[in-house]
Amino acid sequence: MSSIREALAQRILVIDGAMGTMIQRHKLQEADYRGDRFKDWPSDLKGNNDLLCITQPQIIVDIHKQYLEAGADIIETNTFNAQKVSLADYGMESLAYELNVAAARCARQAVAETGKQAWVAGAMGPMNKTLSLSPDVNNPGFRALSFDEAMEAYYEQISGLVDGGVDLLLIETIFDTLNAKAAIYAIKKYFRDAGKPELPISISGTITDASGRTLSGQTLEAFYTSVAHARPLSVGLNCALGAQEMRSHIEELSGLASCYVSAYPNAGLPNAMGEYDEAPHETAHFIEDWAREGWVNIVGGCCGTTPDHIKHIADHVKTMKPRTVPVLETAL
Repeated sequence: MSSIREALAQRILVIDGAMGTMIQRHKLQEADYRGDRFKDWPSDLKGNNDLLCITQPQIIVDIHKQYLEAGADIIETNTFNAQKVSLADYGMESLAYELNVAAARCARQAVAETGKQAWVAGAMGPMNKTLSLSPDVNNPGFRALSFDEAMEAYYEQISGLVDGGVDLLLIETIFDTLNAKAAIYAIKKYFRDAGKPELPISISGTITDASGRTLSGQTLEAFYTSVAHARPLSVGLNCALGAQEMRSHIEELSGLASCYVSAYPNAGLPNAMGEYDEAPHETAHFIEDWAREGWVNIVGGCCGTTPDHIKHIADHVKTMKPRTVPVLETAL
């Protein structure tokens, strides 16, 4: 099997689409989330999608397989909220490590069953608490979380993902770069402590509105500069915007980044009901345009996208040349 770096040098790789959208199709009820093991759990568990890696692993494996069969080269583990900070919402902090191992194994099983050459990305979401902003409007200096607490939560998540067998680590949907820095530090510390060779790191931020800034106020260039020290395999954008709205930001990032560039937008902007209406051929058309311009190396979908979207995207970019990584001069 060639390495992901070798593959990226030769072609545009396709990352999978939305996990939550696919889980919603199963119309799971509280009892489905609980399974036997958690039937007496004191709080509601419906909506804790990461828990399904333990209670309904076959559903998760099947979703991964649908994306692989649609043409995905990279599948993300179902671990967007699987660290103890976010799991505290369900009182499940103690399950963080186990959940990540289970999720990585679900993804590995899907790759094995399809027999496809594909890579498993350990997905690390942004957490439900921010390090840069105060949740208390009357106390701007207050923080709900410290850097060390965030780092330790990510460290535990990383250890589970690595033990479960992921090929790379994906810090994604970043709205606060300080949270991402805690994740980067945790990755570096984990591999140093474990004495293992470091896995590739992919980083994906999210631009929240037309201002072109992250939620914590950084421009795209500032965001890239803040994480470049991690020497990531790729930097990109996902979520928040549809492909049409993301276009100018991907063009900008393509000129900034001295690594590979990824982009996996939502299926358009949500409608009044919070649903996504953009058809697979529409999303694929926008992404094909970016590929033709030579801006991208990894493409796929976020909220609202399905295996059908990924199939269209994969078909549209398969003959396109990948973006050439520029040699940027470093000058003060």
